[in-house]
Amino acid sequence: MSTQLSPYLSYDGNCAEAMKFYAKVLNAKLEALITYGEMPGGDPVPPEHAGRIMHAYLVHPEFALMAGDAPPGVPFAGIQGCMLAITFPDVAEATRVFNALAEGGKVTMPLSETFWADTFGMVTDRFGTPWGVNGGPREMPKG
Repeated sequence: MSTQLSPYLSYDGNCAEAMKFYAKVLNAKLEALITYGEMPGGDPVPPEHAGRIMHAYLVHPEFALMAGDAPPGVPFAGIQGCMLAITFPDVAEATRVFNALAEGGKVTMPLSETFWADTFGMVTDRFGTPWGVNGGPREMPKG
């Protein structure tokens, strides 16, 4: 296996729903969706946490995304200080994904042309995950 850097997102009880949605929208495969109650050899969890997701693993030929619901006793403050940036080779696919992520979410920057891509926009989806969506990347100017 080669070195791989993958985002690991945290949710507050809606991790399974978010990851199933991302699998559909991003044409990816959800390979693992393990609840705290299914955790092998772990400490017992409070009954209200048993159905929450301890680990989710979504794979795509170009990337992987991992996530879980906040563990018992850990306050959830939302996803802060980061954005998932995703780049598509063409504007049509970027637009499709952006629009799907925007359903029930909040567009913070509508799709528009930039100096680095034919289109770029920012959206926080209905699960609270911030995204930057690029389509038709251009070569960055040399500085």
